Amino acid sequence: MRKLNIKVNTTFKYIQVFNGILELTQKEMLILSELINYGDRKNLCTVETKKIVANLVGIEDFNTLNNYVKRLKDKGALVKTNHTYTIAPFLVPGENTVIQINTDA
Repeated sequence: MRKLNIKVNTTFKYIQVFNGILELTQKEMLILSELINYGDRKNLCTVETKKIVANLVGIEDFNTLNNYVKRLKDKGALVKTNHTYTIAPFLVPGENTVIQINTDA
C-alpha cells in the first residue's frame, strides 16, 4: 500500500484536494474558499459575506454570487437548510490539515 500525504495550508488548497469528487471550476473553488474564510459557519451566504467575497473575486454585483451559490449547492459543496447555507461536513477544514490518501499499488 502506498501512502500520499498532502499538507494543505490554505482553504483553497483544501478544496482542491476534494475537487475530483465535486468537479468545481476554478472560479467556484475560489468563491467557495472565500465563503468559508469570511462567512459565518452557521450561514455562509449572508449579504455582508457575499459583498466581501464578490469584492475579493472581482465580481461587481454581489447578487451574481447567488448563481455560484446554487451551483455549489447542486454539486454538494454547500448544504441548504432553513434558508441558510453551510459547508458540506466533509469539506470543513481543520488547523494545519494533512490529508492522507492510501492507495493499493
